[in-house]
Amino acid sequence: MSSKGSSWLAANPSKRWTEVFFLSYSPFWILWALCILVPFQLYEHLDENGYLLVGLAAAVPCFLLPLLLPNKADEGKPWHQWFWVKAHVWIAIFGYIGNYFWTHYFFNLLGAAYTLPSYKLNGVPIPMYLMTHAYFCLYHAVSNVLLRRVESHLSHAPLQTRKVARGLAVFLLSYATAYMETLTISHFPYYTFIDRQKMYSIGSLFYAIYFFVSFPMFMRLDEEVAGRRWSLGEVALDALAAGMFVTLLLDTWRIAIGGIVDSPAAAAGLQWAA
Repeated sequence: MSSKGSSWLAANPSKRWTEVFFLSYSPFWILWALCILVPFQLYEHLDENGYLLVGLAAAVPCFLLPLLLPNKADEGKPWHQWFWVKAHVWIAIFGYIGNYFWTHYFFNLLGAAYTLPSYKLNGVPIPMYLMTHAYFCLYHAVSNVLLRRVESHLSHAPLQTRKVARGLAVFLLSYATAYMETLTISHFPYYTFIDRQKMYSIGSLFYAIYFFVSFPMFMRLDEEVAGRRWSLGEVALDALAAGMFVTLLLDTWRIAIGGIVDSPAAAAGLQWAA
């Protein structure tokens, strides 16, 4: 795919290659996971090991395939300068924080629960950590492409107009992403909600908070063609900062708004320490 002069894909060749890879690989795992595994209820035959293998099958190729596919954009560069490595570091940190800490807000405030047989880390099924990585690789590639297109389309508009448009685009894209995931995963019976309709509408807004922060922050990585490239350390610190920002926003919701279901857990303190 050529992107010379494109207002969709990154001008930075290494970042462009990564975006194309994420967008190209994602339909394959979505096909077997959401179009075969779930509709045909093959998950009914899975135990803890089976679910773990499902998570690995979605996440491991994200790391393995870039090592095997031709990539002229990164030829001659040390591995820590490859953008796909930086992207994985950022997404892995952000996704880990999300599962380890923020999932407990879903349990307590939104009335969600995982009932599948699974090995767990801090009360969250380990396959969810793995599936999150595959999901977030897709989400952040799509957000990069769409936000870049919005900025390119309005490049000659006044600065204030561009800021408002970017903010609106981030909001709409974040909510749409959260809503679509909530809707599609509802067909999996071992992820349950006390109030499904509230989860679709209000719960999706809560989930969208993740992306209000992550979409614009992730897009900044190595975006400027002539700019200095981010180091892996800077990428990791940026992901940690994004994680802290989201944590503050989620806990502000807990204090100011509370849960969307009747649950004594909604009034609890730190959700992940309960």
